Amino acid sequence: MTPAERAEQIARFRAMAEGDPDDDLAHFRLGQILMEDGQYAEAARAFERVLQINPHFSRVYQHLGECLVQQGQKEQAVEVLQRGWQVAQERGDRVPKEAIEKLLVQLGAAIPQASQAAEEVGGPGGFRCQRPGCMEGKRARPLPAPPFPDELGQRIARDICAACWNLWHRDLSIKVINELRLDLSSEFGQAEYDKYMRDFFGFEQESPA
Repeated sequence: MTPAERAEQIARFRAMAEGDPDDDLAHFRLGQILMEDGQYAEAARAFERVLQINPHFSRVYQHLGECLVQQGQKEQAVEVLQRGWQVAQERGDRVPKEAIEKLLVQLGAAIPQASQAAEEVGGPGGFRCQRPGCMEGKRARPLPAPPFPDELGQRIARDICAACWNLWHRDLSIKVINELRLDLSSEFGQAEYDKYMRDFFGFEQESPA
C-alpha cells in the first residue's frame, strides 16, 4: 500500500468513526491502520475508544498494549494486557489470549491466574460464538446453515452465532459499503469489504498456517 493509499484509508475510517462515535468497529479499523502507519499515540486513542464502547473486545487490549509498548509506557501496557487476558479467558478467546501471554512474557510481567469461578458462556450444545465482543453468551444460537457455499461460509456457520451474523448482514455490511463508498466490482472494494467483515468476526486473529 502506498503512503497516499494509506492516508486515504486513514481519512475514510476517521470520518466513519467521527460520523458514528459508537461504532466500535470503525474505531478499531482506524486504530489498526494508524498502528500500521506507526502513529501509535493516535492508534492507542482509537483503541481506548473501542474499549469504552465494547470492553469485551479482547483483541483490542492486545493492540492497545502493543501501542503503549511502542511509546515506552511499559507499566500501562502490562496493566492493559493483564486486563485483556482476563477478558479473553472469560470469553474463551484463545488466539488473543495466547498473543497477550507472549507479550506479557516479553515484558517480563506475570500472566494472571484463571478464575475458578469463570462463568460458562456457551449456548445450547456447548456452542460458543467466537466473535470478539459478542454479547449473546448463553443465548448464542448457531446459524441453521452456512451463509456461503465455500470455506468462509462454513467457518461462519461453525464459529459465529446467528445474532452476530444478522448484525453484520442486515446492518453493518450496508453501512460499510455506503460510508466507505466501496465499489464491490473493483478488486480494492471487495478486498476492503472482506477485510472489514473478517475483522468484525475476528477471523484475522489467526495467522495463516
